[in-house]
Amino acid sequence: MISKTPKLPYYAVIFTSIKNKEDKNYNLMSKKMIMRLKNSSIFFVLMLLLISCNSNQKKQNDNLVFRYNEHANVSSLDPAFAKNQANIWAVNQLFSGLVQLDDSLHVQPDIAKKWTISGDGKTYIFTLRNDVKFHKDILFGKDSTRIVKAQDFKYSFNRLLDAKVASPGKWVLKNVASFKAENDSTFSIQLKKEFPPFLGLLSMKYCSVVPKEIVDYYGTDFRSHPIGTGPFKFKLWVENTKLVLRKNKNYYEKENNVQLPYLEAIAITFLPDKQSEFLQFIQGNLDFLNSIDPSYKDDILTDNGLLKQKYVNTVNMVKGAYLNTEYLGFLMDKKESVTNSELIRKAINYGFDRVKMIKFLRNGIGMPAVNGFIPKGLPSFNDAKGYTYQPEKAKALIENYKLNSGNNYPKITITTNSQYVDLCEYIQRELQNIGLEVAIDVVPPSTLRQSKANGKLSVFRASWIADYPDAENYLSLFYSKNFAPNGPNYTHFKNAEFDEMFEKSFTITNRQERNKIYQQMDSLVIAKAPVVPLYYDEVIRFAQKNVIGLGINPINLLNLKRVRKVAN
Repeated sequence: MISKTPKLPYYAVIFTSIKNKEDKNYNLMSKKMIMRLKNSSIFFVLMLLLISCNSNQKKQNDNLVFRYNEHANVSSLDPAFAKNQANIWAVNQLFSGLVQLDDSLHVQPDIAKKWTISGDGKTYIFTLRNDVKFHKDILFGKDSTRIVKAQDFKYSFNRLLDAKVASPGKWVLKNVASFKAENDSTFSIQLKKEFPPFLGLLSMKYCSVVPKEIVDYYGTDFRSHPIGTGPFKFKLWVENTKLVLRKNKNYYEKENNVQLPYLEAIAITFLPDKQSEFLQFIQGNLDFLNSIDPSYKDDILTDNGLLKQKYVNTVNMVKGAYLNTEYLGFLMDKKESVTNSELIRKAINYGFDRVKMIKFLRNGIGMPAVNGFIPKGLPSFNDAKGYTYQPEKAKALIENYKLNSGNNYPKITITTNSQYVDLCEYIQRELQNIGLEVAIDVVPPSTLRQSKANGKLSVFRASWIADYPDAENYLSLFYSKNFAPNGPNYTHFKNAEFDEMFEKSFTITNRQERNKIYQQMDSLVIAKAPVVPLYYDEVIRFAQKNVIGLGINPINLLNLKRVRKVAN
């Protein structure tokens, strides 16, 4: 018995065809049938249904695509060149490594499902998952993909060290003596000397796994033909215009037995103007806005850093600690400078109100740095009392300096770039009230970096953003063997007790014990005052109300594999 397809009314045939213009029925539809409809109420109803259907379909599609703007642009999708936030964010969606960080900056398994560390802290042995596949590509051959093996990590690490590649991430492996693929699922790393923060280093995107056959084929063009193992895969990149990533249906991570990611796609635009970016977000054309720009901070935030009432019903805002300390630094070995005196350095630390500075100049974004140099967001944050606003104490220190030095008109020059002029002018006014004359020299960012590294600046504004989540990253700025330009010790601070503790910290594998010695070093730095901590920065994120699971973390890493969009 042959079943027959039931005959549809003529208006149903047309409605079905209009919904899909590629349907051959649409092209064969007679003008006579359309004319019959135009004069009927059915046609009007059908068009309403069609519009409604298309509108619902558009909303459904919008809820599967996450849209954000990257004003700084993306220069490469190759993890070997994930050197700035714009590149790191894109690469993080495409690639994976041995380990990853959760939002509390704890090291978690990724492609390595477990690992062991030898008693001397020098040998790391990683056991890999056996279900991690590279994104599909015709170059893989018949199956268009393959399982990641330990040999892939060996290749990826060798590539990172290759002088011909010239990766800026080469330094991550500077303490590695050797690495080896013991078998397909076991990868070992031998360090030159123990370094407890090493696992955190491996979470950096530089250490992502890449496939040899794809990289060998594309060479330097791998930057625009990325094949990784991440939750999203590469689809389209029109440089300076748009980048599109699609869901990786072979991704290995699950949440509550549901395969990640939830989104079908990520669409990234490259509007260079932050004001335009803000307007696109407010109009609902972007799902997410990172950070705050002076051009619109007063429009969206109150003086206390709260979301203004007009945005409360349409926008979600979340703030959290950011591993970035903003500070003024003093060149400690410049004898002719007044800042060679500890009295002057401490007077500057006591001489301005950090709380007022954050409230009125940054709309409450950031936390006044009244503790140590290590920022909030790290477990080793030093809650001990540092420098608070004490103008009378600052004046007394200035007078003491004048008495001891015979210099009755002490003067300093703060060198900064244009982005921080308002902060420096605020400090200038405050310090002049305590008897210290202050000049401000505004230079381009590149000049500031070079002059700071070459020891040409007596007082400079700077910031330190952590490369990896360990306080050693901050304390290395005060280790005497790291004098700039060969290291990050821009102040040329030198203290035997500090150096001894710094070196001892590498031998302490217990995290709590290591945090204690970090705090002792931090307190010593504050006591000697080679820097003026200004504020601990904060991550601030704005998202549309229908975005769920965006999260926030102290390194401001954008992780979209758990993000969902729901119907408004």
